[in-house]
Amino acid sequence: MTDDGDDLQYLRSIFARMNRTLMVPMWRLGMGRLLNAWPAVGGRILVLVHRGRRSGTRYLAPLNYAPVGDDVYVTAGFGPRTDWYRNVLADPDVTVWLPGGRWYAEVTDVTDSPDRVELLRQVLIGSGVVAPMLGIHPATMSDEELDAACPDYQVLRITPYARVRGPEGRADLAWVWAVVGGAVLARYGLRRLIARCGHSATSTAP
Repeated sequence: MTDDGDDLQYLRSIFARMNRTLMVPMWRLGMGRLLNAWPAVGGRILVLVHRGRRSGTRYLAPLNYAPVGDDVYVTAGFGPRTDWYRNVLADPDVTVWLPGGRWYAEVTDVTDSPDRVELLRQVLIGSGVVAPMLGIHPATMSDEELDAACPDYQVLRITPYARVRGPEGRADLAWVWAVVGGAVLARYGLRRLIARCGHSATSTAP
């Protein structure tokens, strides 16, 4: 039997695994708009493309977000030890995939802002059903309750400044749909051809 802390950690690990195995591939297939079609349930989801602070390796981090003016805000729910959070502090120049396109952007840590709790509230509302599943109810909690429930949550502002053009500005796996569609049409056409040949052979048989 696990305690509440272990249950929350388990849920977080499930969401992290889903991000790696489901969310990123769907974005790469060009389904970002679909993922954001029902924010009240599925939440608002972007992909933050950043570099490892030591390795320089390119990483993709799906995150819930809240749009505020021309900026978007995200939170590091695992606290200041979160890898992607530490990476963007070291290199704040990132690329962000939003439903309307891909942008070069700059990340700023605003955790110390006097508006932290309200910004955090908007991001958690943007998580859809995820925050309530973790025991956090951002739409109904007071500022004090929300702050107490999320003491380690870091808040960051992402400021898009230029649209990504060319191949990097498009879903790199979108070609899969053409291959799948072609395979389906080819199979359908082959079945029609076989059926027609069989019908012709039957009608001409003595």
